[in-house]
Amino acid sequence: VLFLPKPLELMSSHHFVKEQQEPAVFILNTEGISFEMVAPLLEWSPTLLVDQESVDVVLSWGIKIDIILATSSFQMENRQLLEEQYPLRFLTISVSQSLEEGLHYLVASQHKGVHLVGLDHLHCLQLEEKTSHLDLTLVDGDWKYYPVKGGKFSKWFAASEIQILAAENQPLEISNANGQLLFPVQYLTQIEVPEGTSTFSSTGIFWIGERVRA
Repeated sequence: VLFLPKPLELMSSHHFVKEQQEPAVFILNTEGISFEMVAPLLEWSPTLLVDQESVDVVLSWGIKIDIILATSSFQMENRQLLEEQYPLRFLTISVSQSLEEGLHYLVASQHKGVHLVGLDHLHCLQLEEKTSHLDLTLVDGDWKYYPVKGGKFSKWFAASEIQILAAENQPLEISNANGQLLFPVQYLTQIEVPEGTSTFSSTGIFWIGERVRA
């Protein structure tokens, strides 16, 4: 018996990628977000979800949308998008439910990760439950945040300022060329790290924020 490989799926542009291979991109808000900031996330044509309030701006960037999270009234008023952006899908939501509904869809459709674009970093700690199902990265203005699920984590940094988000007074230990520091996180703590590898240790989940633009 000859087994043929599973065909590759044509995603948002001319690239061919395996289904759900790349982290999805979910644009919730475009305030403070430019196309230049989003473009690198779209390189391998991931599934692109967009909240209805951001559709006009995203369309002005000239990129293909796969799913619009929209109320029933928005769908009725913008049915032409189904043809203009074919094979676009609408995902029906209640007002202000884009984040929850979008994440639920991504988990149900077996996506492994998602970049959340235009989501206030203050939502980080509310996403803890979702980190067991999805690899999350949050882009908020000039910063990107990613979760560390407790235990030990090491990463090389250029000399820079980073942010740590965690539950109030959660203990965190950092070791790098500057030495070893143990302190309770005060919700959002800013730290200067030297060039080189920094190692973080904590008993619970925490988020690291890095500046993506000077």
